[in-house]
Amino acid sequence: MKKISLEFTVGLFVIAGFVCFVYMSLQFGEFSFFSMNKSYIIVADFDSVSGLKEGATVEMAGVKIGKVSKISLGEEDLARVSVMINRDVSVTDDAIASIRTQGIIGDKYIKLTQGGSDEILKNGGLISETESSVDLEELVSKYIFGDV
Repeated sequence: MKKISLEFTVGLFVIAGFVCFVYMSLQFGEFSFFSMNKSYIIVADFDSVSGLKEGATVEMAGVKIGKVSKISLGEEDLARVSVMINRDVSVTDDAIASIRTQGIIGDKYIKLTQGGSDEILKNGGLISETESSVDLEELVSKYIFGDV
């Protein structure tokens, strides 16, 4: 009887540990399953997203307001970036999305700048004004080889 009780207790402890591990993985992972209902998705088309990765931060006025959820090839051979924005943040339909670099050689992130419109983007809305990232290799190549 005592052996069954000990095995049962150890089994419960292992299951509880596994459940805690799954919860922590979902909560602190790149995309939290529990935060999906706290955010909405907007998309933006860029000429180039070189260096931008899924999970990159999205900032407005220096404050993190979301993250990049998906990068794919969209219409007209443009890079389509889907962004998860916190529900409590409103983005106007004339906002500008720019790909920036943190520091000189840091990670890429998306900076959103609000426009003057009163229209707010809904879930699945498209940001039409975008600025692609500056490719440092291309700039150095133009400087060294004199390509204009």
